[in-house]
Amino acid sequence: MTTASQNAALLDTLSPKDFIIIKGAKVNNLKNLSVAIPRYKLVVVTGLSGSGKSSLAFDTLFAEGQRMYVESLSSYARQFLGRMEKPEVEYIKGVSPAIAIEQKVNTRNPRSTVGTTTEIYDYFKLLFARIGKTYSPVSGQIVRRDSVGDVVNFIQNLTENTRLLILAPLVIHEGRSMADELKILLQKGFTRIVVKGETLFIEELTPETLPSDSEKVYILIDRTAVKHNDDDNIFRLSDSVQTAFYEGSGSCVVDVVGDKAYTFSDKFELDGIAFEEPSVNLFSFNNPFGACKTCEGFGRVLGLDPDLIIPDKTLSVFDGAIAPWRGEGMREEWLKPLLRNGIRFDFPIHRAYEDLTEAEKEVLWTGNKYFGGLNSFFEHLESQTIKIQYRVMLSRYKGKTSCPDCKGSRLRKDAAYVKIGGKSITDLVLLPIKETRTFFETLELSDYEAQVARQILAEIRSRLRYMEEVGLGYLTLNRLTNTLSGGEFQRIKLATSLGSALVGSMYILDEPSIGLHPRDTQRLIGVLKSLRDLGNTVIVVEHEEEVMQAADQIIDIGPEAGSGGGTLVFQGDFRELNTDTATQSYTYKYLNGIEQIPVPTQRRRWFDNIEIIGARENNLKNISVKIPLRVFSVITGVSGSGKSTLIKKILYPALAKMHGNAADETGAFDRLAGNLDMITQVEFIDQNPIGKSSRSNPVTYIKAYDAIRSLFAEQALSVTRGYKPAHFSFNVDGGRCEVCQGEGETVVEMQFMADIKLKCESCHGKRFKQEILDVKYKDKDISDVLEMTIEDSLAFFADKPRLTEKLKPLQEVGLGYVRLGQSSSTLSGGEAQRVKLASFLGKNAEHNNGILFIFDEPTTGLHFHDISKLLKAMNALVENGNSVLVIEHNTEVIKCADWIIDLGPDGGDKGGQLCFEGTPEQMAAVADTNITAQFLKEKLI
Repeated sequence: MTTASQNAALLDTLSPKDFIIIKGAKVNNLKNLSVAIPRYKLVVVTGLSGSGKSSLAFDTLFAEGQRMYVESLSSYARQFLGRMEKPEVEYIKGVSPAIAIEQKVNTRNPRSTVGTTTEIYDYFKLLFARIGKTYSPVSGQIVRRDSVGDVVNFIQNLTENTRLLILAPLVIHEGRSMADELKILLQKGFTRIVVKGETLFIEELTPETLPSDSEKVYILIDRTAVKHNDDDNIFRLSDSVQTAFYEGSGSCVVDVVGDKAYTFSDKFELDGIAFEEPSVNLFSFNNPFGACKTCEGFGRVLGLDPDLIIPDKTLSVFDGAIAPWRGEGMREEWLKPLLRNGIRFDFPIHRAYEDLTEAEKEVLWTGNKYFGGLNSFFEHLESQTIKIQYRVMLSRYKGKTSCPDCKGSRLRKDAAYVKIGGKSITDLVLLPIKETRTFFETLELSDYEAQVARQILAEIRSRLRYMEEVGLGYLTLNRLTNTLSGGEFQRIKLATSLGSALVGSMYILDEPSIGLHPRDTQRLIGVLKSLRDLGNTVIVVEHEEEVMQAADQIIDIGPEAGSGGGTLVFQGDFRELNTDTATQSYTYKYLNGIEQIPVPTQRRRWFDNIEIIGARENNLKNISVKIPLRVFSVITGVSGSGKSTLIKKILYPALAKMHGNAADETGAFDRLAGNLDMITQVEFIDQNPIGKSSRSNPVTYIKAYDAIRSLFAEQALSVTRGYKPAHFSFNVDGGRCEVCQGEGETVVEMQFMADIKLKCESCHGKRFKQEILDVKYKDKDISDVLEMTIEDSLAFFADKPRLTEKLKPLQEVGLGYVRLGQSSSTLSGGEAQRVKLASFLGKNAEHNNGILFIFDEPTTGLHFHDISKLLKAMNALVENGNSVLVIEHNTEVIKCADWIIDLGPDGGDKGGQLCFEGTPEQMAAVADTNITAQFLKEKLI
């Protein structure tokens, strides 16, 4: 184990062959940090959020690796990248080619799926194009194209001397009569035709004996007998069959005398249907040829959303269940006929919609002779879209729904006719990866198919295995990439990297354990070690205790966050961390119980709840779950157990629509019950970026920047020059730098590597014009203020209480280290989530109660010390009269909950059941039978 001072002295004695040596790093808050990272080892970099971990791993080490790669390119390529800055560091030696795998889901492509991101789907397309068999949906028979060789082989397999006729159907071409066709046949050299089994000479036909156009007429191509081992006869047969195919427009008939006629076709058709032959493009939803024509390969279309039309299914038609018919005009024209005439066709107008039979619901939508149904109503609106009020009303009840043609598979229908081992490509991408892997491991092929698919199957099996090993066996390959959490996306990239089997590289990962149940962490560690054992250096920014224990070396940065961090607190292995030499380290203190997140002395009791009844979306097994109100609840379970489906796919969309907010399509469930009127609104605080542009930042999101701009506009120089608050905005023209449009940097798009961001040459990263920067407040210009951390700004603006009141919540949720003007694109998913939480904490509590807050894995990126702050902020929401529901795996959060809901017992098809409801103490008592309880019990001792 070495301390910071010892480390710096040792650097010059170390060899770059054995170590990656960083000396004097000053990037962001790093304080002249020096460290030697051993090569070909698993190294964990830890410390508080904002202590400088990412500055060391990504902004220093990876940035230098990327810059050195660019310098290795040709002078032509480098001319576009000549301005890439070297990280602020004395020197870095021994840098390997660097690969960064971050938390951010860096794709917004609505067509990108897990399958395309991992490249597994590319191998699927190739496999189905090479050995897939097309089956007719009518007869279930294999569709195949007959070749000349197929027909000759059939004939040669007949008994020796068997007599046969080779025929071709006579095709009457457009604009010709039967007589015309027969005349042309004579000119071609054909002399006979076959009609109703009788052979006729064309020359002997008279107008009276001429077949009618409706009769089936065959051209007699050849009369012969089967002769085995006769090459001349085989050549003759081949020539005759080829001629038959040509004259018969793809059809050839072999009439075996005394037996029956056999029809062959060189077209890819069966049962009167022409099929597309399997090709890579047929299975590509990114190609117009293979994409579903209705949804154009997106899998979803903008259609009527039943959940928006009937948001509260506990209401009856009489009580206003149908939202668009609540207005006076619509009620009179569309609802009154149903209320008046419902008794005539026995429609229960006073029965809740959820209790209606399927037939009664169908009548409500289709209508009858007594009233116009909902379908007629929306057809009427469609016909009136020339009027803006009807367009607005129509848009109010439309949402993204599954494509009715491809059922969300994105591919044209006939792509599903091609199968391997009884499964189509659509079937496979909709299966959990775990089951898909089982299918390919047990797939039986013919010798020919196995030879063709050998390399393709090896790639598929390898990549599916790695996907399961990183704990993603519950995902489907059809899952949209932009719906993944940051941790899931990162583990997908990790599995893809393993599949490519690079060696001698430097992998830098940002908290790969995010989103993993403690049970699955050991499997992840095995994957990281596999990457190391291939001959790579694996550097992991991580807070998970198990990962630290498995690391070859730990580097602890700190001791505090922001300006209080940036120094090397500790370097060594896990055993050395548990010594008195690491007393400055918060990691050491929490791992050894010197500091800890206390277990609440008492749990809040709850009296009111909402209940999800009959949840059966994805893998949920028709479960009913009570969500307590005005307490702190946690929903947990192994990865893929159904947590996100229950909360993000069912509860949130259903509640959001009840409160008039647009949301995605609601998953399958029966109804919501309980004290629904106690929820005034629902807020889903996820890890998606804050704001809609890269100029968005924490201070604009929490509405504190308006006060800062006004403060600068009040300064004497601003008044003299006529500057308004808008001049200090980087979102509008005026004071911002117009070269970078207030970004502070420009982006160079690279086709062959990650995009490169370069400091703006005009404003030098300041974002504003020089004349705007002349305005100072306490000797700081607007750019200097935006570069301050939240913590520093609270001291700077101490005399402006209205401003500091808005900034304090950011510090309370553990974001004191974040810079005021830090771009939203640089915030991790967990940081973005905590900014959103801070915005609610900063609002007037008196006017913000009765809200149900839903958090999706809020501990992302948090050290133990930061989790403590986060829990205080969440409990503050509950104390203000709100309800908090958290999807989480972290046992520190679970042990602090008032109520736990555990789904499982496993992921995928083996999950989706309600395993436990109760307090943490009650859960610990069932540790013998519950996986989550086994890990929780240790935290309650």
